[in-house]
Amino acid sequence: MKRILVIAAILCSSLMVLQSCSTPKGASSATADLKRGRVTGTWILNDITFDGIPPIAVRGLFDEPSYKCFVGSTWRLTNSGNGSYALPGGGDGCIAKTQTIFWSVSTGDGTFQFKKLYEGDKAKNVTSGYRLILSATTGDNLVLKSPITYGNTTAYIVMNFSKAAK
Repeated sequence: MKRILVIAAILCSSLMVLQSCSTPKGASSATADLKRGRVTGTWILNDITFDGIPPIAVRGLFDEPSYKCFVGSTWRLTNSGNGSYALPGGGDGCIAKTQTIFWSVSTGDGTFQFKKLYEGDKAKNVTSGYRLILSATTGDNLVLKSPITYGNTTAYIVMNFSKAAK
């Protein structure tokens, strides 16, 4: 009889420990879905502004010759994490092209991350990418900030998106 009580106590203790280690239902998973859901869709990059740095000090962005290459670009972000951005081309050495990406949102630190994928690449094998701060997400607007070091401080390239019409 004593043995049965000991086994029952061990099982109850184990269940309590396992329950306390699990993620609370609805708390973090709902937040992750909410943020990811707000980012999913087709976005137009309308404007790039700067916080703490003059525009003249910014050369390229995401390995393109100029940050201006991204103004007017279209970003397609699917719920699966696959996506792409299409650059319109134009002056400043900008070439019209479409780049395949794999993206994610980290709810822990509020970041939007993406990595460029080239033909034959698998996202799990690509180790380099870009991390931006997910500054604001609403139904129709998205603001991403790219932190850069300027002097002894952190400055930001601020990208302002609007949701594309369906």
